Order: sequence, then C-alpha cells, then structure tokens
Amino acid sequence: MTYNSAIASKNHCRNYLPHIEDKQCQFITFRLYDSLPQSVIDYYRATLIYLKNKDITSDVYEKKTKECLSIIAKYEDSGYGQCFFRDERIAELMANTLHYHNNTLYQLLEWCIMPNHIHVMINMNKDSTLSQILHAWRSFTASKGNEILGRKGKFWMNEYFDRYIRDYDHGIRVSSYIKMNPVKAGLVSKPEDWRWSSVWKG
Repeated sequence: MTYNSAIASKNHCRNYLPHIEDKQCQFITFRLYDSLPQSVIDYYRATLIYLKNKDITSDVYEKKTKECLSIIAKYEDSGYGQCFFRDERIAELMANTLHYHNNTLYQLLEWCIMPNHIHVMINMNKDSTLSQILHAWRSFTASKGNEILGRKGKFWMNEYFDRYIRDYDHGIRVSSYIKMNPVKAGLVSKPEDWRWSSVWKG
C-alpha cells in the first residue's frame, strides 16, 4: 500500500504537513517562530511536496520524513533562535497552559518545554480536535508571552508536527523521546532534573 492511497477520510494538510484529526492519542511538537533557519523549513517543505506527489510506500515516506526531522531536531536542540522558554516566566506560562485543559479537552500524558520548542503527548477526548487544542495553547501563550516579554509580533511557527500513536510500543518510544530530549540536548544529565517536564522531581 502506498502512502497516498492510505490517507484516511479525515486526513488533510495544513499547508504542507499531513495531518490526521480523528486519532485519539497524539504526539505533537510545536516551535517558536525563529527556532529554525528558513533554509531548513524550505527543505522540509520541498521534501514533503516531493513525497506527496510520488507513488511511494509508507516505509519510504517514513524514512525520508525522519531524515528531515533529524535535521530539524539538531537546530532545536542546539538552542537556535531567541529561545523565549529560557525565561522562567514564559516556561511557567506554557506549563500552566498545557495543564489548564487537562482532563477536559484531553489527558496530558507526557510533556517537555525546551528552550525553543514543545513536545507533548495527549489522549484527546472524543469531542475535541487537535486544531481546537493547538489554537487554545498557541493563541493564549502568544498574546500573554508577548505581553510578559514586552514585545510585539510573531511568537509561534505557523506549522506544527503531529503524529498519532499507532500502538503501545510506539507510545513507549515517544514517551522516552519526550523525557530524554533535555538530556539529549545537553541541558541536564537526568530527565527528572529538567524543571519543565512531566518527569521533573522537584
């Protein structure tokens, strides 16, 4: 089965990124507006456009997108951009926002606030949508974050990455990835030492 022929009925694209709205458990990454160079964004979009227009297997699609995401992760983990979340006021704002709709729109399973991006795994309630959830997170934090920082202008990158959790093993891998991201980025030696995560032992 090719990737294009496997698209579900509620699958659609936000510009260039494939997106499935009706899967319950989701892994989401969203980034500050300046967390990646424009050249990397352009490369990722061009790759996705190329793959979308080819009759390829899902395995090939997975491989190519993982290569792109690996490049993106290097910039994210290096602390590219202004990194608003290094400011504890902004990190706390983000953490409180993630928890605000916990157990109403979704169950918050894992989360990690990095200096320039956020990783979250949620179990969505049946009546909520990713679009609704991301809008709530991003619109409030952009407005309040800019107010705290005394600035105006763009706060978040337009696109975000989401991937539904396929099975138990996939969920375990994603959970580990989120927990270990601060360690991988060299911010702490143990995941529980990172203040802005679901595993912090403060």
